[in-house]
Amino acid sequence: MRLWLNHTGEVSLREQLTTQIVLAILARELPPGHRLPSTRELARRFQIHSNTASAAYRQLEAEGWVEFRHGSGVFVRSTRPTAALTPELALDQLIAEMAAKARRLGVSESVLRVRLRRWLSFEPPARWLLIEPDPELRRIVLFEMEPELALPVAGCSPEECSNPEILDRALPCVLPSKAANVRRLLPAGTELAVLEIHPVAPELYAHLARYMPDHAKDLVGIVSRWADFQRIARTMLIAAGLPPEGLLVRDAARPGWKRGLKATIGVVCDAATAAELPKGCHPLIFTLLGEPAFKHLRQIEAALTSAADPLIGCLS
Repeated sequence: MRLWLNHTGEVSLREQLTTQIVLAILARELPPGHRLPSTRELARRFQIHSNTASAAYRQLEAEGWVEFRHGSGVFVRSTRPTAALTPELALDQLIAEMAAKARRLGVSESVLRVRLRRWLSFEPPARWLLIEPDPELRRIVLFEMEPELALPVAGCSPEECSNPEILDRALPCVLPSKAANVRRLLPAGTELAVLEIHPVAPELYAHLARYMPDHAKDLVGIVSRWADFQRIARTMLIAAGLPPEGLLVRDAARPGWKRGLKATIGVVCDAATAAELPKGCHPLIFTLLGEPAFKHLRQIEAALTSAADPLIGCLS
């Protein structure tokens, strides 16, 4: 695990630690069950007080990211979403489970075939449905999804996702950190696609390497409507060595947010905000979803359009 800690920045070392560990878990750089360095090892490696490392781990435990195992250490919680089956294998598994349950209920094969044909005559899903409580984060993810997928995309809050009208002909999807809560809200048996997060930290450091140390004193912009993007970007840039006074943070939802951005050497922003930057600004765009996430969603779309005809043929 690689961490960037700035001992002279105004962001506390504990926040720098917790932010970077959470990002690594979301990006699956720290997989479920991974053992984290001990507090003593963290303190020695990064020249911080062991109490700081311990406080960071306690915060992560309270938030549900890690767990303490007596006598063993600190581990990434194993309750994170696991890698999903391919659409083909998932479909085969569902069909096998359904057939076995039907036999236990005493349903004949002929009745099963009739019911399957009837089910397959229903209209296929019409859209992706992103279930996300934060409206600004939802806006960014939908912006990234729309040009990459064949089906239209829409979004709703977790409170709305149990509404049958909203779920009708929808393919629900969710970010990893919200998957467990959303699964509890959806009707039993509803399939839920968990989106794979694009690792941001390595890309950010690669960008910074091109500017530092020659441009370490230049002004860098941070712009987004999503408050967490502003906070995380600021924390990561300070941890990487940029001075806090050299960061120009703007909330794109507020009037006058474009003021001063042309004076920056680059603007760290999300994909949705990048299109709104003033002309002359150099955007450093960081996406939340990468090609692996879109590849998985496209596989689901392809399976939905191609699975029905072969299945009918097998049942006839």
